[in-house]
Amino acid sequence: MIKIAPSILAADFCRLGEDIASVREGDMLHFDVMDGSFVPNISFGIPVLKSVRAFTDMTLDVHLMIHDPVRYVERFAAAGADILSVHLEADTHQGTAQALDEMERCGVKRALALRPISAPEAILPYVDRLDMVLVMTVEPGFGGQTLIESQLETVRRVRALLDRYNPACDLEVDGGVTPENAGRVKAAGANVLVAGSAIFGQADRSVAIRTLREA
Repeated sequence: MIKIAPSILAADFCRLGEDIASVREGDMLHFDVMDGSFVPNISFGIPVLKSVRAFTDMTLDVHLMIHDPVRYVERFAAAGADILSVHLEADTHQGTAQALDEMERCGVKRALALRPISAPEAILPYVDRLDMVLVMTVEPGFGGQTLIESQLETVRRVRALLDRYNPACDLEVDGGVTPENAGRVKAAGANVLVAGSAIFGQADRSVAIRTLREA
């Protein structure tokens, strides 16, 4: 089943509640947290997540683009995250393992995110513990970028590893997903598509979501 995760990074924060209500046909809501250090941008954090959690019962897919994410796992879980993604490039092997342990303790789904610089095989020390792998198809930090086509090979290789070691694990792609390339992204093995501008930039968000799902 293909899941669509509208990214509120592309929403209008003057009318965030209305924008969230307009994407209820999505399967989850993608929430990008940026610290200005791991990535060269700052977005939003725990207070916004709490407000979003109080507004919607959609699954909240929280992508932590921050250094040493283990420090914040418990607080984001308490604020309402259902899924937490941490970047393996953001910490040591020990720190990443501790973050996954903390997610398990807090009762949230565990995900590992890969920047374009990372090899698919980097997930192997953790693969049997994951509920999802997130492959970035742009350099993280800014919305509205164009998908890096070469990253589709990374998606294929991650899918092959998951099929071998953890077939139930979801494979999410984030970065430049549009109706024009969504079919190729899915053919590469992704079953969760994050989209910001391709959804929130459209007048009819329900149609935009269905278009991506059926591409």
